[in-house]
Amino acid sequence: MTKMTHGRIPRGLVSVRADGGSQPDVKALVESLNKAFADFKAEHTKQLEEIKKGSADALQALKVDNINADITRLQAAVDQANTQMAAFQMGGGSAGGGGVADAEYTDAFRAHFRRGEVQSALNKGAANEGGYLAPVEWDRSITDRLVIVSDMRQLATVQPCSGEGLTKLFNTGGTASGWVGEAAPRPQTGTAQFAALSFGWGEIYANPAATQQLLDDAEIDLEAWLAGEVELEFAKQEGDGFFSGNGVNKPFGILTYVDGGANAAKHPFGAIKAVNSGVAAGINGDSIIDLVYDLPSAFTAGAKFAMNRKTQGAVRKLKDGQGNYLWQPSLVAGQPSTLAGFPVQDVAATPDVAANAIAMLFGDFKQTYTVYDRKGVRVLRDPYTNKPYVMFYTTKRVGGGVHNPEPMRALKIAASA
Repeated sequence: MTKMTHGRIPRGLVSVRADGGSQPDVKALVESLNKAFADFKAEHTKQLEEIKKGSADALQALKVDNINADITRLQAAVDQANTQMAAFQMGGGSAGGGGVADAEYTDAFRAHFRRGEVQSALNKGAANEGGYLAPVEWDRSITDRLVIVSDMRQLATVQPCSGEGLTKLFNTGGTASGWVGEAAPRPQTGTAQFAALSFGWGEIYANPAATQQLLDDAEIDLEAWLAGEVELEFAKQEGDGFFSGNGVNKPFGILTYVDGGANAAKHPFGAIKAVNSGVAAGINGDSIIDLVYDLPSAFTAGAKFAMNRKTQGAVRKLKDGQGNYLWQPSLVAGQPSTLAGFPVQDVAATPDVAANAIAMLFGDFKQTYTVYDRKGVRVLRDPYTNKPYVMFYTTKRVGGGVHNPEPMRALKIAASA
């Protein structure tokens, strides 16, 4: 997809990505995944037996790694299909969902997109700037697409808001009580204290370009093209912000709230607690069990693991004390793989397994992290800056941060204390 980034003029015309196409056979993917995992267990057992005998076979290890890589690819395909199914069930991609909610304004937006025509009487665009707030259906379409490609939007609570920012008040406790007799005096008791918590905010943008001739002559769905460009750019920026953002013109990332992180002392309730992996540069099975049971039972109903694919490849080899693998593949369509009985979410933004890294999160993300969307996407049509290209400067203001660290735990790669 050709696009304009940081002042560079795109070479040639844009290409258009089709949203349609055949849906993957999820059942076949799940069957292939389970067969691959059965082969993995058999070959991994042979590898462990050879190691015990003191005759480790490099070819056998390579075979195990290759099967493990195949499982990773199959699991990624299953996860993607499951996400698409869930988005469809939630009403994602609202095409076919009835008429346009704001047809008159949507028509004006399309005319503005092609030719720069503005119906200022509608009072929804900034005619003097040539900019428009996106129509309701188009805005919703971008949001739905972001849910599919943005890990944190799948995991966390997403809250629209209309103000400049947001600050929450937290009750830090302090209310006291006591036992008294029937006629005993009732002295004043302690009163609860409050603490404020603010969230990091920023603006993300995409700046795709097309020639005016393409806009004049194309029979393609130009709005769908623009939505695709916005999806890719916004998702890339959000992935960094929601997980490791420093709060400077971007959200506060969830990883920064973990013990030892930059925002460990930011929340009134404290930091996200970390559990050591038990190995200086790796993970053992006991640390997974420790991580699960360190989380209070009140939060386990909605708990999930979040890790990247490399980490999944490592934990796939872990067993419990009875020799059972802790990781299990998807058994039916629509269900994710599990680790120690809990769903696993593939999150590329989490670090790899390395000394002192936070390689895994476990808990209820919806009760932990909130993404705040400032209502409305804004599109500024710019036909002047880089002729013959027409730029579509598209922005959205987004915030985020941990609203409660208690439902979350982190796995830190470190030997046990």
